[in-house]
This record gives sequence, C-alpha cells and structure tokens, in this order.
Amino acid sequence: MLDRFVAAAETADALNAQLRVDLAAAFRLAVAFDWHESVGNHLSVALSPDGRKFLMNPRWKHFASINAYDLLSLDSDDLETMQRPNAPDPSAWAIHSRIHAALPHARCILHLHPPYSTALSTLADPTIHPIDGNTARFYGRTATDLGYDGIADDAVEGDRLVDVLADKSVLIMGNHGVLVVAPTIAAAFEDFYFLEKASKTLVLAYSTGKPLNVMSPELAARTAHGWTAYSGMATAHFAQLKQMLDESGSTYASLNREGRCQSFRL
Repeated sequence: MLDRFVAAAETADALNAQLRVDLAAAFRLAVAFDWHESVGNHLSVALSPDGRKFLMNPRWKHFASINAYDLLSLDSDDLETMQRPNAPDPSAWAIHSRIHAALPHARCILHLHPPYSTALSTLADPTIHPIDGNTARFYGRTATDLGYDGIADDAVEGDRLVDVLADKSVLIMGNHGVLVVAPTIAAAFEDFYFLEKASKTLVLAYSTGKPLNVMSPELAARTAHGWTAYSGMATAHFAQLKQMLDESGSTYASLNREGRCQSFRL
C-alpha cells in the first residue's frame, strides 16, 4: 500500500514538473511570436482535477525570463492569495482564478494582447468571419464580450467573463484582447497560433476595402469540423517548438535557479 502511495505521489510530481516546463516554454514562445506586452498578460494551467489549483506566471516578470521554477502554484479558493508578498497580478488573479474554478474544460488559459487579434477586438464587429480555412477553424467556438469596463481586477468581472465564455474555447474581449482555453497547453498554444493568423488574415482582408467572401454557415461548419482530424498537429508543433528552444540554449525548463536567460526568435 505504501509503495502504491509513493508511486502515485511520484507520478503526480512528475506531471506537475512537466506542466511547469511546458507552460514556461509557452511564455518564451509567446515572446518569439511577438504576442507579449511589456511585463503584463498571463498564462495558466490547472494542476488539480477540478482545476481550482493551478500554475500561473508571477507578477510583472518578463516572459523572456520565465523559467519553470518561477511559476506560482495557486488555489482559487485561497482568499489570502492577494495579501501575500508574492501575490500575482490582480487582473491575472481575477480572470484565471474564476475561470479555472468554474469551467472544467479550461485546463489551460492563455490571455494575451497580440497585434492582429487585439486589433480585431477593437472593431465594432469583432466577429471572426469564416473567409478561409484558418478563420473557419473557429466557427461556432468563439464567444464575444462587448462589455469592457476597464481593467478586469475583481472577482465580479472574472465571474462575468466566465458567463460570457461559457462552453466556448475562444473569447474575443472587446477593446481588450483575446483569451483561449483548452484541455492541454499544446492545444491552447495551437489555437492561439491559428487565432492570431486568422486575425491577421481578416485585418489584411479588411484593409483592401473590398467585401469579404464569407463562407456559408454550412461550409464554415464543415470546415471547422474538418480540423478535428488534425488535432494531433498541436502536440507535434509544440514539441518541435520546444526543441527549437532547447537547441537555442534557453533555460525555460529549469526547475531550480541555476542557469541564465537566453534569447530566442523564430
């Protein structure tokens, strides 16, 4: 019985360590793709089965310097979190703690302000119209919030965003940015990658001043469903991106404080 308990504990520790490494990689890659913004924005991943315990970046630490050991281990139910010296960013806590606590499908949450999807979020109609394969990928999977009321830094606003996101995997946050949730870090990163590409396509199409050639609902739905056969791309893509980080000498995977920061660009 004791051996079984020890084995289970070692397995949990190994899983948590891998989540730390993968999330740290996502921060470094966000810099490489120019999705970051100063020392703001936030990414998180659930640790516990119910999602209420999770990892997230520390307050105001540049994504390019985040290592696996830097990530905060947090609990949505811990009412003392924001009173501690190492408290996370208030906006990060308000958004991520509420979503992790309320939405089981949101194992990984990426909230960023990348150029094209943020530009799209500022339009009066920020709909991701299905005009090609990448934009159609998000057909039926996107929620839109047009109720922006300033910086989201309290539980009430976090709960409101939970209600808007509901069972969707992408939230276009009007006048703000975007948020993606997924069962894994690799899946969330892949969706974010294609979301920014889809937004770029739309922004460039709008810039021509010509009418959009929007797919019919039937074609858009069929194209979106067609992406399910390619779900394995997420794992393969993320693994190869991590390999590029490794080959560049990045210290993102450090689980202790030895090592130094390395830059990396795609």
